[in-house]
Amino acid sequence: MVRLTVESIEGANEFLNTCKQRELSLRNMQIPAIENLGVTRDRHDLIDFTENNIRRLENFPRLVRLETLLLHNNRIQQIQKNIGQQLPNLKTLALTNNNLQELGDIDVLESCPKLEYLILQGNPLTHKQHYRLYVIFKLKSVRVLDFRRVKLAERQAADKLFKGKKGASLRAKIGKKSDRLPEEIEAEQGIKKNNLPPEEAERIRAAVVNAKSLEEIEMLNQMLATGKIPDKDWNNPNKKDADTPITDTPMEEDG
Repeated sequence: MVRLTVESIEGANEFLNTCKQRELSLRNMQIPAIENLGVTRDRHDLIDFTENNIRRLENFPRLVRLETLLLHNNRIQQIQKNIGQQLPNLKTLALTNNNLQELGDIDVLESCPKLEYLILQGNPLTHKQHYRLYVIFKLKSVRVLDFRRVKLAERQAADKLFKGKKGASLRAKIGKKSDRLPEEIEAEQGIKKNNLPPEEAERIRAAVVNAKSLEEIEMLNQMLATGKIPDKDWNNPNKKDADTPITDTPMEEDG
């Protein structure tokens, strides 16, 4: 599986676009995860991740200059909790045709104080009841949602719907978040099936969270299915195989 390596970033197309933004194009690379962006040294106004297989919007170093993220046609289902801390000047976020399922999945974008332009068309959450008013209420800074300017009447309607005790109750009802990714659920099922000790179970969970690609997560689940627990540095490419032990854990028999 293709990964976003330091070499691929350094060799990517970089140019001044028609809006006078320094743009980095990482389009159509089939990458499953965002990584190694520290090598950009925060010298871009816009990064284009269109047409990839990214499932989580995460792993950003602190990029103060970055204002625009294009992520059309990916598979994004989750967004990094502290994304606003890492991208404090993010102004435009384009997520057309992704896999955000629940209205609560966008709550983390409250941490982006300068977010003005947001595109969520083509995500399942756009079909939820009160979708537009919910986003307007939660993300006060957004001025244009799905290419439509947010009107004062919409802000007033959102406040009327979601403020107060009844509004809080409605937000709690419709603002739930998506479940974990299928690979994470599979790993949790493997932990329960194998009756792993708490320490080893936590090691598995940490390995899944820190995996850099779907391929690594699938490998972890295969290891778990055979009763093997990954060492701390199991996926470190700089570590020799001989130095990366895989611990066999006895499987308890049924009954």
